Amino acid sequence: MSDVLTAPDHGSPTPGRFGRLYQGKTTVDFVGRRRTWFTISIVIIALGLGSLAVRGFNLGIEFKGGSQWTILAPHSSVAKMTAAVEKAGLQNPKVEELGGRTFQISSQLVGLKGQALTDASNKVANAMAAAAHTNFNNVAVSTVGPTWGAQIKDRALEALIVFFIAVVAYISIRFEPKMALAAFIAMLHDLLITIGVYSLFGFQITPDTVIAILTILGYSLYDTVVVFDRVRDNAGGVFKSGDMSYGEMVNLSMNQTLARSINTSLVAIFPVMSVLVVGAYILGATTLQNYGLALFVGLMSGAYSSIFIASPLLAYFKEREPRYRELAARAAQRSNKNVLTPAAAALLSGDGAQRAIRGRASMGTRASTSRATGAATIEARARKQKRR
Repeated sequence: MSDVLTAPDHGSPTPGRFGRLYQGKTTVDFVGRRRTWFTISIVIIALGLGSLAVRGFNLGIEFKGGSQWTILAPHSSVAKMTAAVEKAGLQNPKVEELGGRTFQISSQLVGLKGQALTDASNKVANAMAAAAHTNFNNVAVSTVGPTWGAQIKDRALEALIVFFIAVVAYISIRFEPKMALAAFIAMLHDLLITIGVYSLFGFQITPDTVIAILTILGYSLYDTVVVFDRVRDNAGGVFKSGDMSYGEMVNLSMNQTLARSINTSLVAIFPVMSVLVVGAYILGATTLQNYGLALFVGLMSGAYSSIFIASPLLAYFKEREPRYRELAARAAQRSNKNVLTPAAAALLSGDGAQRAIRGRASMGTRASTSRATGAATIEARARKQKRR
């Protein structure tokens, strides 16, 4: 009968679910269920990319160029504003009602330049002022040329590429290249999830959105590095015993840091939800809406990827190396069958695992000594009977 290593029992009462979570004694098999986690992500990313191919992005005027008019109109509506600007000659206007009965209209005045563009913009502003029963000067007008919008897109892509290169280089030096690869894929996962959600639901992409995306990529990286640091610490101690495969050791590390990952995610997500609800929808701050929405989507995706994508990917990459395949085989075929399962490994902290392993080794030594003593006693009795 095989012996499976479990956490030592010191007579203390069994903690509940939350107690086990915050003591690092959960038993979630993250690595063993990685196909489930990967499938969920692949489905969401595929839906987003499909929407991107069919619908594309809802780009703000900062990226595609155009004009934008904003006015406070307490007694108007989207229908009235749309009718007013279309009557003024605006084609395919995008009319949005912001918080506080503020209306924002975006459109491209195609083929117009110079004075003709100014006259057309003023005509739209006059129509909006008339619909809102206010003065022309209360209409805020902004115009962005297509050249400037193209420059914004180029700068955003350059910033993203530089960020990825810096991250991969840092983790490769600080940890190892395969950890850098796993972290890079997790960040790419967050980026694809975020842009997919924006395309699926038609959310507008503005420069604030780009800033928010870079912010959430940094957050996702932070949480991933925390887990990787624990993986490295455990590899220096528990791993040397030969009782764990690399996947089991990653499982142990993830369960030890699970409470910290959840707390970090909640502490970041709740304030962002407050920004969206209070700042954007109650106070009508559109800048907060654009920034907060990207943060919320990205933080949710980053919390998922740091737990269910990065570390299981790392285990997958490392378990393909010959030395780790041999280690897994030794752990599974030990003569005394004392093998750490992922669930059992998750029950142990780093120090606890070391104590348990040393305790088991000590038990094995005492058992060997006992067997040797017993054999010597039997042999002595046989010699004594022979002399008689």
